[in-house]
Amino acid sequence: MQKEVKKITTHTLQKMKANGEKIAMITAYDFSFAKIFDAAGVDIILVGDSASNVMAGHETTVPITLEQMIYHAQSVVRGINRCLVVVDLPFGTYQSNTEIALASAVRIMKETGGHSIKLEGGEEVVDSIKKIVSAGIPVMGHLGLTPQSIYKFGTYNVRAKEEEEADKLRRDALLLQEAGCFGIVLEKIPAMLAKEVSESLHIPTIGIGGGRHCDGQVLVMHDLLGITTEFKPRFLRQYLNLQEQITGAVQHYIKDVKDKTFPNEQEQY
Repeated sequence: MQKEVKKITTHTLQKMKANGEKIAMITAYDFSFAKIFDAAGVDIILVGDSASNVMAGHETTVPITLEQMIYHAQSVVRGINRCLVVVDLPFGTYQSNTEIALASAVRIMKETGGHSIKLEGGEEVVDSIKKIVSAGIPVMGHLGLTPQSIYKFGTYNVRAKEEEEADKLRRDALLLQEAGCFGIVLEKIPAMLAKEVSESLHIPTIGIGGGRHCDGQVLVMHDLLGITTEFKPRFLRQYLNLQEQITGAVQHYIKDVKDKTFPNEQEQY
């Protein structure tokens, strides 16, 4: 008999926080990597709008479209069997009004098979969150450094170091919880602020540059695996140097082709 796979749900994440079990989250954008990460035991795959950077080569996350996010999410969902899939709502698909926000979220849920959506911002997007949650769609929030607003910030520096911004983040976190978010990403904020916010909420926090007191952590797969090596913020731990290994493998292949040693007798029909 096949062992039944225990799927990760928003309820699972709530229990993990209550039990003090940390949540492991990673980005993915295609079938092959999603399948590997899911089998490895990751709790959440984020189909991030970071695809704009690492897949499409844009400088920011702003240019990626809803249609492109749907394509990446469809690919990821085909590769998973147990983890929770969160899909970013891209810039421009939820900020203007609640009806557009709901329509964007509905498209992602219906067309991708994903389990939830994520959007950036606090008080400014609370009405959109309430509208989406009321339609039965789980929402993850995102506070601190919000990359879709990079042109407003003008820098990728740590956010909420000043007390006024820290107070707003504290208030926003509670507002997002009250609006129905099942979790909140805290990006690039002081560790003690992230600890305070995490302890004030009953929903889990996921840190990326938020320190070790968050209820979980998320990294972009290309950074974690060393596919992109020019991005080296303090919060990143690189577990492989795939850029070096892949370059070596491809150079070896090229040499074998040029030397006429590939294919050999056993590698042809």
